[in-house]
Amino acid sequence: MQQVETDLDLINSILVGDTGNYALLVKRHQRFVFTLALRFAKNREDAEEIAQDCFIKAYKALGTFKQTSKFSTWLYTITYTTAMTYLRKKKLNSSSIDDEEHVLELANKDSSFDADAVEKKSTYRYLNEAIEMLLPDDAAIITLFYKGEQSLEEIGQALAMDPNTVKVKLHRARHRLKEKLQFLLKEEVKELI
Repeated sequence: MQQVETDLDLINSILVGDTGNYALLVKRHQRFVFTLALRFAKNREDAEEIAQDCFIKAYKALGTFKQTSKFSTWLYTITYTTAMTYLRKKKLNSSSIDDEEHVLELANKDSSFDADAVEKKSTYRYLNEAIEMLLPDDAAIITLFYKGEQSLEEIGQALAMDPNTVKVKLHRARHRLKEKLQFLLKEEVKELI
């Protein structure tokens, strides 16, 4: 039985010259980095570019990773700052909810018909549409907390905020998300009637 190496094991092996292990780190974290980038960019092409830039920056800066926090937290910090820089340069003002379908397709690996899976996909669709309607900072905090399963402290490190500030922002983001969901579901009910 082969033992799975931790992120820290892989990083240490990369730093001593086994650069091929970086592909394993990318494979472990690419889906979430892409999802987070998509929250900011709102389209697949820009999100792919942001994610690629993040992994290049992370590789170049791997020697500066202090290993006092999780690698994922450090990587999501890079993702956040890279996305913000990219968006400032691009001055992206448009949004597209259609691109979120690609993330949903990745999440739903079951190819046979299953009523629970269809309902779950529908739920994800509404949830993701509501998250798309949020401001990028709110979307990032919601995504990091729920999808990334990051603690308030880890989100604080990633976004350069005090954990208490993150807690307040998360509370407000949840409230705004609830409002967006109520709006979307109200529209859905109108369509059914």
